[in-house]
Amino acid sequence: MTEQLPPDVIAQLKALDPEIGPQLAQATWALLTPFHEKAGYTAPKIDRDLAYGRDPRHRLDVHTAGDEDQDQDRQGGRPVFVFVHGGGFVRGDKHTPGSPQYDLVGAWAVRHGYVGVTMTYRLAPQHTWPSGAEDVTKAVAWLRQHIAAYGGDPDKIVLVGNSAGAVHVASFVAGQGGGDPTSIAGAALLSGIYLIRKPDPDEPEHVYYGADPDPAASSLPGLLETPVPLLFSVAEQDPERFQTEAARLVSAWLNQHGTVPDLVWVEGHNHMSTIASLTIDEPALGTALARFVDRHTTTEGAA
Repeated sequence: MTEQLPPDVIAQLKALDPEIGPQLAQATWALLTPFHEKAGYTAPKIDRDLAYGRDPRHRLDVHTAGDEDQDQDRQGGRPVFVFVHGGGFVRGDKHTPGSPQYDLVGAWAVRHGYVGVTMTYRLAPQHTWPSGAEDVTKAVAWLRQHIAAYGGDPDKIVLVGNSAGAVHVASFVAGQGGGDPTSIAGAALLSGIYLIRKPDPDEPEHVYYGADPDPAASSLPGLLETPVPLLFSVAEQDPERFQTEAARLVSAWLNQHGTVPDLVWVEGHNHMSTIASLTIDEPALGTALARFVDRHTTTEGAA
């Protein structure tokens, strides 16, 4: 798959104010939705609103090619690509009717031979740290028990989080959700925050972590120690804070491991369009993301 966006569309994305907010989201999706509509942004089969816990937000959608019966006759199952959306800890959903958000992720996963999963989680201010990691833990436990019925391999789960979703996945990998991080095959963290400092009142972290976060809330120490394979990304048009976070990550990883982490610089894209680049601008992130999943879910690569 080698689809790329036209240069003029990339130029328009780069011209947008990178400040994260409704204006950036609306402008980004207005530019990219026509390309997703042309490519098709739904998998052949979607099983929606499967409950992985008791809360109304404990719901996930499973996206498949619709040939689960054939998969059950094969040796093993398909890799399971689990997407955790962003939204500043206070908003967001796995599915917006009439929009590519975020069925496009499930469709992308199926095109690459995976089972796609999109999930929701509890939101702040009602639910604060470490609720996100706890919800990821619950979802992984549900998937390990049930995903084989959808043609997925419970030993080949890869978590992918974007923005606040990346924070929650990182917290799970760091062991903050009460689960076993080694129960997954890998995790991709897209434009996340991993070193939690005292936030300003107008910053998204304030409502989730509180005015004076517990030092244990930072996932960076756990990420540096985990045996779980990790992929990171930062968008070219991410705000400066995310660029700084990526630089801090690289420095800490270098000090710990003597090398740099697996990090994708998502050329031409902003905080919102990073995940929306899948299928319609594959070289930006999709090619590296698929390579990461394949590397850590094949028998040879996972050995």
